Amino acid sequence: MNVLPDGGAVPTTDPDVVAAGTHPATASAEVDLDAYAANLRVLAAHVAPAALMAVVKADAYGHGLVACARAARAAGVEWLGVATPGEALALRESGDEGRLLCWLYGPDEDLSPLVAADVDVSAASVEQVSDLVGAAATTERVARVHLKIDTGLHRNGSPVEDWPAVVGAAAEGERFGAVEVVGVWSHLATAEDPDHPSVAAQLAAFGDALEVARTEGLDPRTNHLANSAGALLLPAARHQLVRAGIATYGIDPAPGVAASVGVALRPVMTLRAQLVAVKAVAAGEGVSYGHTWIAPADTVVGLVPLGYGDGVPRHASSVAEAWAGGRRVPVRGRVCMDQLLVELGPDAGEQVGEEVVLFGAAPAPTAEDWAEVCGTIGYEIVTRIGPRVPRRHHGGARVDVGAPA
Repeated sequence: MNVLPDGGAVPTTDPDVVAAGTHPATASAEVDLDAYAANLRVLAAHVAPAALMAVVKADAYGHGLVACARAARAAGVEWLGVATPGEALALRESGDEGRLLCWLYGPDEDLSPLVAADVDVSAASVEQVSDLVGAAATTERVARVHLKIDTGLHRNGSPVEDWPAVVGAAAEGERFGAVEVVGVWSHLATAEDPDHPSVAAQLAAFGDALEVARTEGLDPRTNHLANSAGALLLPAARHQLVRAGIATYGIDPAPGVAASVGVALRPVMTLRAQLVAVKAVAAGEGVSYGHTWIAPADTVVGLVPLGYGDGVPRHASSVAEAWAGGRRVPVRGRVCMDQLLVELGPDAGEQVGEEVVLFGAAPAPTAEDWAEVCGTIGYEIVTRIGPRVPRRHHGGARVDVGAPA
């Protein structure tokens, strides 16, 4: 039986939640839904009395959209968040009926299916509010809207100078019974650094936006500004709801953030594979394309059937580590499209078929470890793992993450 670094056995594949792929016998992304539920619980307790939104966009950051959404609902999470209409409608088609916010769509998007499916929708312009009013008329339903203000990220959201007009359009829509303004929201640029001057500026700008909304007669009751880092570090940003994404998957929004507030997160994904070849390399011989790594002494390398075609960063070449035989082993040479090499050492006892973990929970390398050596962030490491790698979900016992009494 293969064993993961935490001592648990590799679970049996569940055909209902395993993505189609070409590696079912040799590689998989193991997704621990018990760890996911534990992260939801600790984050909910940390931000209470604010409610917790579990963000499951981008296939739940690579962990599996439907499986994670179901686990979050079973854990008592009231709100889910997605980026695109396709993600929102996929959840509805899977049977999800809880509160669900969608926030990213184009100017030609038909919003009627979202309104018909009881999805909350973001609006950041008069035009988007008008589109939602039209969708409400088409579906004969009230469109629930979250008005988004740009407080300084300068990405999505209404510019401050346009905000009174956006609020006015929404207030008119409410008077006609077409829309319900659920809340006002925005997104922080540097929440992982509470002393950055943008934080105070965005908090103030958000407060001003709320005041404008109330002056226009709106009563937004579910306002939200904090992302994972804001939820952990900035009590003033929590309002009635926080949107937690990467932290729910057990990855720190930035190094040391969770630990600095006493929050322990458990990694949810373990990327594993079987060795498909083991061979000796003599001193002076190079490995992989370009021979960018030359063996300084006789050694043994193992071939792992994962590469950049599966989302493993090519930047990991000769800098990342994996886990094999109860120890960390270095990646050697260039990461290829479908495979990479690890150095097992001259006294290696590993054989073909034995397990290698690229990242997971300590003592194996973590996604944060890979991010550091690849010059990126943990978000990218897990999210980019592609559909060719099957997701194998296990666990998922019910955990109550409601706010403490």
